[in-house]
Amino acid sequence: MKSCAVISDVHANLAALEAILESISKDGVDRTLFLGDAVGYGPEPNECLDLLRNQAAVMVMGNHDSMVAGKSNIMRAGVYAREVIGWTRDVISIDNLQFLQKLPLVKYEEDFHIVHATPREPGEWNYIRTRLEAARNFRYFNTAICLTGHSHEPQIIELTAKGAVAYSYRKAVIKPDSRFIVNAGSVGQPRDGIPEASYIVIKNGLIEIKRVAYDILVTQKKMQEAGLPSYLISRLSTGK
Repeated sequence: MKSCAVISDVHANLAALEAILESISKDGVDRTLFLGDAVGYGPEPNECLDLLRNQAAVMVMGNHDSMVAGKSNIMRAGVYAREVIGWTRDVISIDNLQFLQKLPLVKYEEDFHIVHATPREPGEWNYIRTRLEAARNFRYFNTAICLTGHSHEPQIIELTAKGAVAYSYRKAVIKPDSRFIVNAGSVGQPRDGIPEASYIVIKNGLIEIKRVAYDILVTQKKMQEAGLPSYLISRLSTGK
């Protein structure tokens, strides 16, 4: 298994993305995998997409990417998300819009099943929030590891050889008789009560959740200048 960094849910937050990529450059991994939602919520969709297209070896579509691209019903999003999706459609470049429209829902890469939301119904944008949902989704991929994002809450879910579902929030050893659903959390808008950007490193038989501090005020100022909702601006400070 090649080593990799796994990032998700950048949400047009360039300061967070740049901090994450700087950290990844020191991790000594072979490649970076992106799990969707390059856009939405934040003020710099084009800048983030340009950087991701240059840095990520694999990219899949997230629900905000899909809504900006006109492939998902915008009414399924909350009121603040809809406002920023409309704003994003006004500022995104034609090249980046066309790129989003062509992103796949699912990719397969060696031992990884790569999807934004769930392997069970990747285009329905559901969440894996309970043990029952986790156990059900393990039946919908055949690889050792499924990489996901979407919830903005990093976690490692292990299905043991005995059929038990176990959770880790820091690191886990990759065992040959276990399978994993790994949520990378969010680069640009964490929601687990920690405002630091999150990502995953898979290397030397270990899955590890990493956090990186970034200059939140820089992003908040740019959001204010763009006229984005104050609620989305303030929540960056709390990670909720």
